[in-house]
Amino acid sequence: MMPADIPPAIRERVVCSVAAAAKYAVPANIILAVAQREGGRPGQWVRNTNATYDIGAMQFNTAYIRTLARYGIGTGDVAKAGCFSFDLAAWRLRGHIKNDRGDIWTRVANYHSRTPRHNAPYRAAIMIGARQWGNWLAARFHTYDTLTVATPQTIAAVAAAPAAKAPLRTASLSPAASPVRITAKPTRRILRAPATPARPLEYAAPIRVAYQAPGYVTRSISAEQ
Repeated sequence: MMPADIPPAIRERVVCSVAAAAKYAVPANIILAVAQREGGRPGQWVRNTNATYDIGAMQFNTAYIRTLARYGIGTGDVAKAGCFSFDLAAWRLRGHIKNDRGDIWTRVANYHSRTPRHNAPYRAAIMIGARQWGNWLAARFHTYDTLTVATPQTIAAVAAAPAAKAPLRTASLSPAASPVRITAKPTRRILRAPATPARPLEYAAPIRVAYQAPGYVTRSISAEQ
């Protein structure tokens, strides 16, 4: 169950980003930061100077959408409301993170552009957004200390605990820092093919979010509260 204080205007963005992060093993705060930066809405078409359009909540460019025809994906699919555009964005981000060169933030910014002069400002914005969303997730989900504590605790409880019981691990938001990671415990099934837009990673267990943030130990967040 999602936190009750999510503003209605961004509820779909949060719910769909968390679900997509679990399906495609992409950091949740990165998907949320990209969604925020893109700033799109369902049904939105934004015309570019090169006569292409950026479409929907995750602002997929029509030139890119044409490359997805082999999957049966068209402009109508990414323009509509719902979680499909977030799933597609997570699948695309997974490809950049796994296959591209550079630090993780440069790879994520390739979602926008590989051209350095366009990539750099996008990269900087995503780093800021990822930190903000990481803190937002940490403040609103019940969490576990995955290193030292067997019983689930809230962030506040861990912060108040003696340092000896919960040693802190500091992670700065540098190119090498670990962003928020949402994972799910895999089932016994074997994944026989790589993920595609229509075939997410075969996870069926409850969503878990593992992350590192300044001042906290490595933790796991349960979205099933």
